[in-house]
Amino acid sequence: MLVTDDAGIRELNHAWLGKDRPTNVISFAMQEGAGAGVQPDLLGDVVISAETAARDAAEAGVTVEHELCFLLLHGILHLLGFDHERGTAADARRMEARERELFALISKECLPA
Repeated sequence: MLVTDDAGIRELNHAWLGKDRPTNVISFAMQEGAGAGVQPDLLGDVVISAETAARDAAEAGVTVEHELCFLLLHGILHLLGFDHERGTAADARRMEARERELFALISKECLPA
């Protein structure tokens, strides 16, 4: 996992996804494309913008730690094949349900009370 600022994630978003704007999280799967299978135990990388996470947390009324944990989970689910953007509405619902389920489990352990 890499935590960067908006400028850093904007650069990655533009270079790899063709979107010239910052975003909250980007996942880079290692089990897709030309290098798939080279390291079968390596899912990939998750990059999070701390600045966007802080804004999102303030807007949602949650702590930055809460938002960072959620974004890491969200990114990992993308690495596992979940997709809310390119898939169907049912795919998005499945991903959101899995996020809620897993976040409820991990938030008890990784977030301050």
